Amino acid sequence: MKDIAVADVRSFALMGHTGSGKTVLTDALLLKMGINDRLGSVDAGSSMSDSTVEEKERKISIFSSPFSGSHKTGTGRQIAVNVIDTPGYMDFYGQVVAASRSVETGLIVVDASSGVQVGTRRAWKLAVKQGLSRAIVITGLDRDNTDFAKTLEDVQTAFGNNCVPVVLPAADGGVVDILGVKHAPDDVAAQVEEIKGSLVELAAETDDTLIEKFLGGEDLSPDEIGLGLREAVSSGGLVPVFVCCALKDLGVSELLDGAARLLPSPEANARKDNHGEPIPCGASDPFVGLVWRTVNDPFVGQLTFLRVMGGTIKSDSEVSNSAKDVKERVGSLLLVNGKKQVSVDSATAGDVVAIPKLKHTTVGDTLCTVGTSVTCRAINFPSPVMFQAVTAKTQADEDKIGLALTRVCEEDPTLYVDRNAETKEVVLQGLGDVHIDVTVGLMKHRSNVEVLLSTPKVPYRETVTGQGEGHYKHRKQSGGRGQYGEVYLRVEPMLPADEDWFVNAIVGGVIPHNFIPAVQKGLLEGMQTGSVAGYPVEGVKASLYDGSYHDVDSSEVAFKIAGSRALREAMSNAKPVLLEPIMEVKIAVPDDCMGDINGDLNHKRGRIMGMGVDDGVQVITAEVPQAELFRYSAELRSMTGGRGSFEMKFERYEQVPANVTQKIVAAAEQEKEQ
Repeated sequence: MKDIAVADVRSFALMGHTGSGKTVLTDALLLKMGINDRLGSVDAGSSMSDSTVEEKERKISIFSSPFSGSHKTGTGRQIAVNVIDTPGYMDFYGQVVAASRSVETGLIVVDASSGVQVGTRRAWKLAVKQGLSRAIVITGLDRDNTDFAKTLEDVQTAFGNNCVPVVLPAADGGVVDILGVKHAPDDVAAQVEEIKGSLVELAAETDDTLIEKFLGGEDLSPDEIGLGLREAVSSGGLVPVFVCCALKDLGVSELLDGAARLLPSPEANARKDNHGEPIPCGASDPFVGLVWRTVNDPFVGQLTFLRVMGGTIKSDSEVSNSAKDVKERVGSLLLVNGKKQVSVDSATAGDVVAIPKLKHTTVGDTLCTVGTSVTCRAINFPSPVMFQAVTAKTQADEDKIGLALTRVCEEDPTLYVDRNAETKEVVLQGLGDVHIDVTVGLMKHRSNVEVLLSTPKVPYRETVTGQGEGHYKHRKQSGGRGQYGEVYLRVEPMLPADEDWFVNAIVGGVIPHNFIPAVQKGLLEGMQTGSVAGYPVEGVKASLYDGSYHDVDSSEVAFKIAGSRALREAMSNAKPVLLEPIMEVKIAVPDDCMGDINGDLNHKRGRIMGMGVDDGVQVITAEVPQAELFRYSAELRSMTGGRGSFEMKFERYEQVPANVTQKIVAAAEQEKEQ
């Protein structure tokens, strides 16, 4: 930010479980920094953070919202503050992942009435993985039946005793800044002195000069204490715990003062490139920036959100996209605070700015000074777990659906569109049913396209389990030259040692060599529709061992038809079976949900492969047919009260049980009749 040194920049993301108070706290911070002139409200639809139509309708955060402002601490120090409010709902976890690459600190919000939840642990784990400093904010202490000591114990049990309070609630309903208070209230005075003493000792331990001074009995200055504690927070040795009652404006100033005193700057916690080298953060260093979000603004067009990692970017300049090896023209730079957009001339390390109308840049790309080639680490987004087939509601929608899907996927890298050639369906893939519903709403609001959703078809396969022979003689005479080709075929399961799926075992020239490719082509076409239910065939070895031809009437077309028909008969005689995709699923749930989850997995024909504990949460690993998982996101949320999450990946194809095969075959026959 202009006129503020990089050392005085603080960037943090509010992360945590849904409903923990992140957005309420964000609005309180915005009011305190003067970005808003009144306290926004999620319920009233006036929140600066939840400003989109979709967020106002659902009253939840859907997008990560960045804000940039400044704060003058109680000691008169001016700092730049970049804060990102992230969604807590698992369906929008990709937004949290992207935001975590744009800050130095993960500020994890814990609701005192709920304690540490699944989303809290997920946020902590992400912050550790991304190498962020961590701090914790306890909210909701103004509610009935809440207790600070109990919540702090819950936090320390989950994340360690290095989670130390730096703000305490007082008996009079206020809060006490441990490092900033001069005369603590009597009810917490002893506790304040004890914690302050341990913090000063911790600060001294981070530097040889400070520890010598401390052991020599000299008092450390506030600046020295702050320097030591920032080092401890940056290294993970200290996780400061704040207290905020945002609606009552309690602890908000203390949180901002604490951010200035304790949280690291971009210089102290420099991000690294894809080679693991730190990116220089000085304003005069070469510019490097990471694109972490894009938005299609109805008035400005596409906005590309950029976190400046190092150097300075200026408006009306040219930069290089190192990921795509192209140059981009930067016309203007915007500071975006909700719906407010302010043009700025330049931005330095720690700043989050939006650039309109870039032509080639997408999420995850790195922009840098022309002539340099720095690339930031890729953003690893979660894989989709929810699948819905998408069809246009009207013919007019059909013409626009492709462009609408492309736009929403450009904005959200956790969305994928699979145009399945086997099932002839367009399948929209996301992180949950709410994620898909929001996407459909965005397509309607922004592209005026309405779509219908349905459960996708399963891409089954067919194969054989035994050996079978087939024969077909294609003979057609209709005056003039006819068609003739005869094929004898043997099929069997293909073994790993087999080099080729097709064997030409013809001897004696009973089928001329020039017709063999036609037979092979017929087999390939025949394998597109198997003999069980018409699904593609795989894992089958075919041997052509006999046949006959006619000197005049034989042709490539005749042998192609004969090969396809002989294959169908051979497969019917070789004990054909259906194969279905099997997914490996990892489900994270609280202890009290284990029985319900295990029972449901058995009902879904799942096989439990293992169980374990990860960060205090039970993790079940299972193999489950894909056909049983299309609605699992909603089902899991229902069974766990929103406390469970899962991820899955394709494992292999496996034979379908006979009773299930009968249902699939019957459904396929019914579809043919329609």
